[in-house]
Amino acid sequence: MSSSEDREVLQEVWAGRIPAMFTLSEQDCADTTPDPCYLMLPRMSYLPLATDKVRKQFSSHLSGQAGEMWFSYRGSPLRWHHPIGLLYDLLADQDSSLPWSITTHFSHFPTDQILSCQAREQVEAVFMASLKEADQLKHSGKVVSLMQKKDHNQLWLGLTSDKFDQFWAINRKLMEPLPGEDTFKHIPIRFYMAGNDNATSSNIVQRLVTPGSLAQPRLLGDLVREMGWEQARLVVQGVEPDRQVPLQWLARHLAYPDNFIHIAVYL
Repeated sequence: MSSSEDREVLQEVWAGRIPAMFTLSEQDCADTTPDPCYLMLPRMSYLPLATDKVRKQFSSHLSGQAGEMWFSYRGSPLRWHHPIGLLYDLLADQDSSLPWSITTHFSHFPTDQILSCQAREQVEAVFMASLKEADQLKHSGKVVSLMQKKDHNQLWLGLTSDKFDQFWAINRKLMEPLPGEDTFKHIPIRFYMAGNDNATSSNIVQRLVTPGSLAQPRLLGDLVREMGWEQARLVVQGVEPDRQVPLQWLARHLAYPDNFIHIAVYL
């Protein structure tokens, strides 16, 4: 694939959006039910970074003191530390009706099911921890360890402000093999078991996966056979990738900003 085609794929993935309709939970409504809040949610981002408008729209309609804002879909709390695109692929992919209908809550926070998120810095900490893990798998941690604080800041600001060029000016360093090597050491990939009412609490499968070589690349289909999932439907970034796609290509083009490939598995 040429560099121009390469960039086009990356830009298409970055631009992925999910139309969503946020409604206020009946438990939190005052006398009148506010109009829904409609947003185009960036697949690559996280709910706490993309929902300031929701808070502003509903804050004056609450029946009591506003607690921490959290979201649910069909009764299942949404885990904010997962990218938005993954949450949709896991929970709503089989429900073809759009916009994605999400309920907004300001009370009865489900501490036994989701982590509290009081500040954007917590999202940044989760994102950077996952990015460092991905770099450990791909480059034995040698790329992130050489980054300066300003590089970390540029990555984070590029993500939070939806600036493709700003983000990729730094992220491209993480998308190349180490000097003298043809591939990543391992592929950062996580599988999430979907297809039930509470998919966000289902098992996460993560294994040490090698990419093969340039001459004989390891394909997605190879990995799927090893996992015993030949009949499964795999969804990443809203699409079902061809089983003949090399894992190295997936890691460079369909990874989320934390550099992991997050795949929903429908058995």
